[in-house]
Amino acid sequence: MTPFGARLRALREAKGVTLQQLAAALHVSAAYLSALEHGRRGRPSAGLVHQVNEYFELIWDDAEEMVRLARLSHPRVTLDTAGLSPEATELANLLAARIRALPPETLRAMRRLLGD
Repeated sequence: MTPFGARLRALREAKGVTLQQLAAALHVSAAYLSALEHGRRGRPSAGLVHQVNEYFELIWDDAEEMVRLARLSHPRVTLDTAGLSPEATELANLLAARIRALPPETLRAMRRLLGD
């Protein structure tokens, strides 16, 4: 699940909206929304994020948060370390190899360290 997908699902559940209802309102398929929620689709377009914000009547900080989450929600990330130090390349490879095994508290600590 991506950050955007998790927030979309939370909004739907809080408002009692089904995938089918939201899909009809946004003029997309329920399968597409499900794939977004489960991280099987890439980040949503700016237009779709705007539609979601309007549908759930999100304003200001909440709407900006959805934009931020969408930006950070590509499920297949590629790191280009060309031209960086050997340490940077090693770190990128270690993270790629071990990220699935990292406990949530470690992931949170890494996010804090990276400033997000």
